[in-house]
Amino acid sequence: MGRKEDMVELVESLMEKKENIRNIGTVAHIDHGKTTLSDSLIAAAGLINNELSGEVQLMDYEDQEQDRGITINAANISLAYPWEGKQHLINLIDTPGHVDFTGEVIRAMRAVDGVILVVDAVEGVMPQTETVIRQSLKEYVKPVLFINKVDRIISELNATEQQMQEKFIKVITHVNTLIERNAPQQFKEEWKVGIEKGTVAFGSAMKKWGVSAPYIKKSGVTFKQVYEYMKNNQQDELAKKSPVHEAVLQMVIDHLPSPLQSQKYRIKKIWAGDEESEIGKNMVSCNANGPLSMVITDVGVDQHAGDVATGRIYSGTIQPGDEVLLATTNQKIKIQKLGIYMSGDFLTIKKASAGNITAIVGAKDIYAGETVSTTEMKSFENFMSNAKPVMTISIEAKNPKDLPKLIEVLKKLSKEDPNLQATINQETGEHLLSGMGELHLEVNIYRIKNNHKLEVETSSPIVVYHEAIKNGSELLEAKSPNKHNKFKIKTTKIAGELFEKLLDANMEGKIKPKHTESIDKLKGIGFDTDTARKIWAVIGTNVLVDRTRGIVALNEIRELLVQAFTDAMNEGPLAKEKCQGVMFELMDATLHEDSIHRGPAQVLPAITRGIYACMLQGGVELFEPKQLLTVSVPENQMGSASRELGARRVQITEMKTEGDSSIIIGKAPVKELIGFSNAMRSATQGRAVWTAEYHGYEKLPNELQQPTIKEIRKRKGMPEEVKSWQYFID
Repeated sequence: MGRKEDMVELVESLMEKKENIRNIGTVAHIDHGKTTLSDSLIAAAGLINNELSGEVQLMDYEDQEQDRGITINAANISLAYPWEGKQHLINLIDTPGHVDFTGEVIRAMRAVDGVILVVDAVEGVMPQTETVIRQSLKEYVKPVLFINKVDRIISELNATEQQMQEKFIKVITHVNTLIERNAPQQFKEEWKVGIEKGTVAFGSAMKKWGVSAPYIKKSGVTFKQVYEYMKNNQQDELAKKSPVHEAVLQMVIDHLPSPLQSQKYRIKKIWAGDEESEIGKNMVSCNANGPLSMVITDVGVDQHAGDVATGRIYSGTIQPGDEVLLATTNQKIKIQKLGIYMSGDFLTIKKASAGNITAIVGAKDIYAGETVSTTEMKSFENFMSNAKPVMTISIEAKNPKDLPKLIEVLKKLSKEDPNLQATINQETGEHLLSGMGELHLEVNIYRIKNNHKLEVETSSPIVVYHEAIKNGSELLEAKSPNKHNKFKIKTTKIAGELFEKLLDANMEGKIKPKHTESIDKLKGIGFDTDTARKIWAVIGTNVLVDRTRGIVALNEIRELLVQAFTDAMNEGPLAKEKCQGVMFELMDATLHEDSIHRGPAQVLPAITRGIYACMLQGGVELFEPKQLLTVSVPENQMGSASRELGARRVQITEMKTEGDSSIIIGKAPVKELIGFSNAMRSATQGRAVWTAEYHGYEKLPNELQQPTIKEIRKRKGMPEEVKSWQYFID
């Protein structure tokens, strides 16, 4: 029996001991050392040779990850550790640090209770560090801090012991500011990290050493000695006396919560049901003997097993042969296999219980975010994110006979990665693939060509814009094609704090009549009570409000009104781009008494065209996606980097100097970042290093509005000129 099989037996035996379980993730900015640190933890559990840790990069199991030197997939592994006379089960998820794979981090946060935030000692807190700490705190996930690559302070900056400590204080202060701003109210102070608290460790994951205040008492190695070991290039000796995995594991076990602790406060954040109900009480208490409740956080498609869905169990126990219910589709499925992941390997287990992360096989169509249970229950909340695809390419099979295979592959990829969206342009019939950026799309094209052996041709990347209204409209009347149905309608602009809260709420879809939980949520966002009760649907940041009174047959066409509103919000009047910040209000309606005369062919075009008329009358403009760009260059390349940024409409917000490097921070339009990598390398002789973070949508400059609208309409095969608002209701 191999090491992994031995580990599986041990892991299974520990799944029942809830107080000794830690579900954790490693999160960080790209290249700050998460995967290298994970290697040390895996080596400590005996799955890889300690000498090879840091080089193996076990959690980067896809060949692209090894080739590119970055983490693309959130990878799970379950490990058993003896600590102070007790065996502990650590379910570890190593997450990506690149902005294009933010979705992987967001989904992983639903499965874990704590994170190790890894920060490069020299680079400090970077944009993606801020993003991942916000994401974890939104999910009520507690952080501890590991300051990595401390040896760089000596080897590159030649810092004194005092300067090294100042670097640590700067990082800790920055992290605590983020915790203060984003942590749950009751944990703002308690979750702040500190050296004396034991919630900060520092070291070098690559050199395999690490220390913390509590671990110093155990190892006897002082802060002063740590500095001397580095100064004298004796880090191998330091690693023997103070191994990184021991300092980090002590911090994780002592300061990150077990499922028994975390579920007491996390359930109310991630589940909007009644905590006093049977299922609610069982989840809060992490009861393994209650009904099953599980949320799926990741889906892989195996060519032999089909969908393999990984998720967190919040109550109950699951084993092969069990019949469970999928909340979204209301379908019942039988669990064929149950397993845990050891990096890329799926290893079967006999059962898994509350508080654990496990993978199930048995569902034909299952998606991340799905609620799995043995009794009917309210679904878990949507993942806490507003990151949306901002770049699109068209894709076609080189050989026409491969079209069915391409459709199947695109479906599989978008199932594995919900931030990847595959659609068909109804006018041209071309397949479109939308993602979070150039790298995200590149990675998936590589998978199509290499993993699925499918030859495809792709277009240059296209940016996804949004359409928004400048002002509200007057009250207009929209008529159905047969003129028997009339709708008095208007649009109002949603802006400011209400728009931001709607964006953060990630509340999507139609709302059931008199649905108390939805009404309460809408009131929490900022809608007044009367409006909240009358909202029929939320599509992105757009809402449909019924302000009519006493129209008998209106409920019979409710679904059609929601569908027409959805269609209009997904394809706006300017260039068929998604809309944002539109409140569509139905004020009055006159409906034909015979239902045959108020069917889809009459209602859908009347409402869709009516919405277009209202929006165009108030004025519509394009919004473009932006990314926050942080560029680090040697001082002598500063001019070249600034010129390249200036040519790409980058709005510089901050410039600072660290050591002999200049750091430029600015907001960059995603469109201008197409081809940016090669251009910046060329401009700075390959000396620039940069990172980007999704920064939402902002208005496209006035002088670019008309040219961009014409360009998009031409690409989509639409007439060049936008019709007047009167055209849509005459």
